[in-house]
Amino acid sequence: MVYGLWAMLLRLSSSFLLRFRSMQPINSKPEDRARPARSEQTVIVGRVGDLPPGRCAAVELPNGEELSLYNVSGEFYATDNSCPHHGAPLAEGKLCGHVIECGFHGWRFNVRDGTCLTASESIETYRVLIEDGVIKIEL
Repeated sequence: MVYGLWAMLLRLSSSFLLRFRSMQPINSKPEDRARPARSEQTVIVGRVGDLPPGRCAAVELPNGEELSLYNVSGEFYATDNSCPHHGAPLAEGKLCGHVIECGFHGWRFNVRDGTCLTASESIETYRVLIEDGVIKIEL
């Protein structure tokens, strides 16, 4: 079987949470792997068909940090996976259009720009690229 550069589905729950584990940045050398999250790297995280519209998934980066990946009507967005309120995983929240609602205390964030619709906090967003059906996130 061919698995590509992303890990297979790690967990499928009733909320259809997919968890991807990216392998290594596609445009880096092995000595670059220990860099901070915003290092101008691109990681492959899965295929478009792996994440149906209206769903979100946690993505584990090579450095162990997590992002949340969203499919909103065929458009893909990525943000930090941690709610700034109490650190809850946003990928386990409820996605409604372009808004993710934290499952712990209901904080809501726009996945396009990271702005919080509930408080003055915001979350980091990341550019998502789709090339030949492969999802890539720029870090």
